[in-house]
Amino acid sequence: MIYFTSDLHLGHNAVINMQNRPFADAEEMNRVLIANYNSLVHKNDTVYLLGDICFRIGIDKANELIASLNGKKYLIKGNHDKKYDESLFEEVRDFMTISANGMNISLMHYPMLSWPKSHHGSFMLHGHIHSDGFYNLRNLEAGIKRYDVGVDANDYYPVSLNQIENFFKSIMQEGM
Repeated sequence: MIYFTSDLHLGHNAVINMQNRPFADAEEMNRVLIANYNSLVHKNDTVYLLGDICFRIGIDKANELIASLNGKKYLIKGNHDKKYDESLFEEVRDFMTISANGMNISLMHYPMLSWPKSHHGSFMLHGHIHSDGFYNLRNLEAGIKRYDVGVDANDYYPVSLNQIENFFKSIMQEGM
């Protein structure tokens, strides 16, 4: 299975108030986000982490938390990502395109107005903006093939490729 997520901000107390996250402190947030992630992502699954995994914690603690996340991890760097231990990842990049289930998908931490093959049916997955789920629905209604995979927009869980595919099914059927 393939999963996508972004903006966990593990270790970052201030993000709880800034984003109105339902956690008492960073320790509780870390526990819940890691448990949610690991409840879906298994050892042999692939997960694309679209940036801002940790913030405001030391590199050793960050690497420890990242190591506790299941799956074959690909990091698409965000604005708060530090020099993590690269051996924790299959690959580390600023931008990536993948093809899966017949879909072309561009991956970046930041939302893009245009991306490779954007006028030929491709999709853009991103994080950074800490949106609520309504952002993704508004994009869908407007025919915009862009989706925020951040935890704030997805009930604090990663999003599977199948969920992305089902979300965009109406656009794909219209041939936009």
